[in-house]
Amino acid sequence: MNDHTRDHNVAPPISGNPTGWREDRTESNGWKHGTLRAAVVHGVRLYNSGEFHESHDCFEAEWYNYGSGTTESAFLHGMVQVAAGAYKHFDFENDDGMRSLFRTALQYLQATPADYYGVAVLDVRTTVTNALKDPTVLHGWHIELDGNSPEATEADFVYAEGLE
Repeated sequence: MNDHTRDHNVAPPISGNPTGWREDRTESNGWKHGTLRAAVVHGVRLYNSGEFHESHDCFEAEWYNYGSGTTESAFLHGMVQVAAGAYKHFDFENDDGMRSLFRTALQYLQATPADYYGVAVLDVRTTVTNALKDPTVLHGWHIELDGNSPEATEADFVYAEGLE
């Protein structure tokens, strides 16, 4: 763990034992990169509330902490593309742009563990793949985090605003 990715305020997972967390790890309440978990929690909640631009910003700001070729970087880059693709679909009705972003997302998420930092990555890959043919599968879809589909709170918006 790097000092710049520690976050002693980030909570352990609500359930499960996701990749990136170990109960016996003392730093960041068990997370290898506490700031990554924080970005994921806020980004997923914002995505699930239809705040795709803010979700994108959460993933993108954290992505800059990791060098290329790392699982962390690939995962975050993929999630940036997922949020951006949803933004294209829902806010601009630009499904060609969505498809382009989703194809790139799939490349980045291909080797990411299925439960990375609590995100149901396998479900993300499946839904994004299905949206290439039928973008309406995105309607009502939420990203799962620790087996739940959390939505944004005021704290998530404050977090995103602090990234600017």
